[in-house]
Amino acid sequence: MNKNLEIKELTTIEEHIVELSHLLRTVVDDGASIGFLSPMELSTAVEFWGDALRPHVILYIAWVDEAIAGTVQLHLCTKQNGTHRAEIAKMMVHPAFRQKGIAKKLMQSAEKRAKEEGRTLLILDTVEGAPSNHLYTSLGFVKGGRIPDYATSPFGKLEATIIYYKHI
Repeated sequence: MNKNLEIKELTTIEEHIVELSHLLRTVVDDGASIGFLSPMELSTAVEFWGDALRPHVILYIAWVDEAIAGTVQLHLCTKQNGTHRAEIAKMMVHPAFRQKGIAKKLMQSAEKRAKEEGRTLLILDTVEGAPSNHLYTSLGFVKGGRIPDYATSPFGKLEATIIYYKHI
């Protein structure tokens, strides 16, 4: 792991929107299935980040030597019958920073915060066969099911998704 890694909660986007947008576009164009198609327009990424922070969304950023290396979002469920759970979303690490423990640290930060918020269940979904599946199972997430043809990949192919959960 990189000695200069810092994980911080980001409470405002404006100062970092360009760098975050470049990260999002890079990971989507690299094949990450996080809701967007490739090639991704920078304006689409800017629009996403401009609306990303809401009262129930907590955003963590991984910084390596003052560069944004990755992000993860924790979505706190606001439904009356779901205040015990939260969802992990938009887990992404720049290709140049992968395999350095950054995703694990981001996930650990999100899980810690979920516990602080009184949440006892985390959920997430990811494309079947992606390297992230190993990350999630190594962190104690349990496969809850598989949905075929759930989402279109960044390159236009329908792919299955795997639903994971973890009691915390």
